[in-house]
Amino acid sequence: MKKIPLYILSITSTMAQSQNYAILLAEADGARRLPVIIGMTEAQAIAVAMEGIKPPRPLTHDLFANTLKTFNIYIREVIINDLVDGTFHAKLICEQHGEVIEIDSRPSDAMALALRFNCPIMTYDFILDSAGIIIQEPNEIAVTEERKEEKIVKRDPYDFSSYPLEELRKILNKMVEKEDYETAAKVRDEIKRREEING
Repeated sequence: MKKIPLYILSITSTMAQSQNYAILLAEADGARRLPVIIGMTEAQAIAVAMEGIKPPRPLTHDLFANTLKTFNIYIREVIINDLVDGTFHAKLICEQHGEVIEIDSRPSDAMALALRFNCPIMTYDFILDSAGIIIQEPNEIAVTEERKEEKIVKRDPYDFSSYPLEELRKILNKMVEKEDYETAAKVRDEIKRREEING
């Protein structure tokens, strides 16, 4: 089955159900949109991550993400993989010490975690065919192009091979200050590799 990359286009409250929100996902290379109804708590968790807000205490999804990272489990991608009786299902594609692990999830939780791991959100073509809609507003083409560029940058967040050495050292210091030790380790490894090559 063909996998389609998605990005979060918007989150809006629903008029029919005051406690629910609609999250609109867009395919990176097309005009189809996938609306998914989620709860208020999950909408808040997604919005906080999208805005880069750091709450004074970790939210539930922050706690779960921190726990996974503590045990060296990293989410590499999330997939909205099925649609059963109008209900979407998802999987977290995780990796621990080189072993791939799949974990069932609600799409809302999967998206909240994808933002915290900066990993792709995917679905299958048949799901967009059956549940997708096409919305093409006048200014949406430009937004889509910007989002596509963002996806290209985010698809491989740990590829530091093209950065100058001095820039890598600055990034390393910045990641340590942000306590992003996973990225810091990747940058450190690249610096070490360069230094070994240069003797």
